[in-house]
Amino acid sequence: MIIILKFILAHFIGDFIFQPKRWVKDKECLKAKSLKLYIHGLIHGLLVLLILWDFNYWLLALSVTALHIIIDGIKLYSQKDENKSEWFLIDQALHIISIFVLWILFFKPELNLALLFENTYIWVYLTAFIFITIVTSIVIRELMSNWTNALNESSEDSLSNAGKYIGMLERILILIFVVTGHWEGIGFLVAAKSVFRFGDLKESKNRKLTEYILIGTLLSFAIALFTGLVVLKLIASV
Repeated sequence: MIIILKFILAHFIGDFIFQPKRWVKDKECLKAKSLKLYIHGLIHGLLVLLILWDFNYWLLALSVTALHIIIDGIKLYSQKDENKSEWFLIDQALHIISIFVLWILFFKPELNLALLFENTYIWVYLTAFIFITIVTSIVIRELMSNWTNALNESSEDSLSNAGKYIGMLERILILIFVVTGHWEGIGFLVAAKSVFRFGDLKESKNRKLTEYILIGTLLSFAIALFTGLVVLKLIASV
């Protein structure tokens, strides 16, 4: 089962770390004519070879590259401004499904859930860490993009990317609290964030902003809590 975790980790790294925003814009503008589309797919194939560290799987890496380009191409030609969030989720779901299909075809695993993730502590924690930081930040941004555009508020009183890094830190802390069994720490974190946010929300008197922050906070906390519980379950099964 460690192989599938490595596949998913390679996907997270390729899609959310090694893909700059300018590449995304270039792909959306040029679609199949974008060189970045093919470089991006190739990166995914190379990451699979790097993580597996076995060049005998070159056909697997080639398959990952081809499928990633095809799925991204379907997204680029199907998405519109009003449904980008939906196609972002569809795109990620198709990538994960393709990873599982290739894993089954090339490795023919015995799907024994009792032996799930045996001796895989490092892969569990590494995958969870990347998920709750970079991946979740982009997921929340995409899910809330329509509300973000609707608010259209000035950013002159806010540090650049401050919300993104605050979200990352709070999810990391929640994951640590859940894994170590210190659930009271989550309550402290909620209280602390509420105190700092109360003044801003009181002064703004903006119901949309209040609802936006509340939804974003609850979504961030829910994802971090769920990830922590999944990690506990995986570790307990080893």
